[in-house]
Amino acid sequence: MLGVQAPPELAGIHTNMPCVVPPDVDALLQTGITGVNNPLADLPSGLSAEERAACERIDFFWKHSAYALIMTTRPETLTALADSPVGLATFMLDHDAASLDLICAAFAGRPGGLSRDDILDNVTLYWLTNTGVSSARLYAQNALSFFAAKGVQVPAAVSQFPDEILLAPRSWAERAYPNLIHYNTLDRGGHFAAWEQPELFAQEMRAAFRSLR
Repeated sequence: MLGVQAPPELAGIHTNMPCVVPPDVDALLQTGITGVNNPLADLPSGLSAEERAACERIDFFWKHSAYALIMTTRPETLTALADSPVGLATFMLDHDAASLDLICAAFAGRPGGLSRDDILDNVTLYWLTNTGVSSARLYAQNALSFFAAKGVQVPAAVSQFPDEILLAPRSWAERAYPNLIHYNTLDRGGHFAAWEQPELFAQEMRAAFRSLR
């Protein structure tokens, strides 16, 4: 949104979850949230293999994003999260399939980007500050699509971590960010890249803004 507002002090933006999906495709994919429709059958015929793969990942997300629908429509229903640390942890850990796999592996003694203590520390932070419910309100207050292009004109950089919810095709990134100054695909990391792979994330930030110094 800073990129959309483009205040004069803003040199550029960096994102690892880019908003690049053409609005018509994005609207179509959202019809699959209920599981009744199959939007993949109605995708435009001119999509590349990479663009279609991106649509398949978004479709999968919408079919497994009950947490997002609750937070978007009924955030105050989650007040029980303030009564049980186990309930809060259960809700927080089941965010997306790749992140859940990573977390489960850490608890099984196979830490990847996150350790068992990293995960428990994060849940504890929300529990001790009683912010499990208030943090959910962000979804209800957001009136924009997660994935659709927003009209950013300022210099923009995109870092693609392989387990992110959306792997944005470069073709879409170049269309959504006409002033694309950096686009790179990493070999590991997911939706919570800054948490999971802080060194890689910092390297990407440095590379992204080097040309804007």
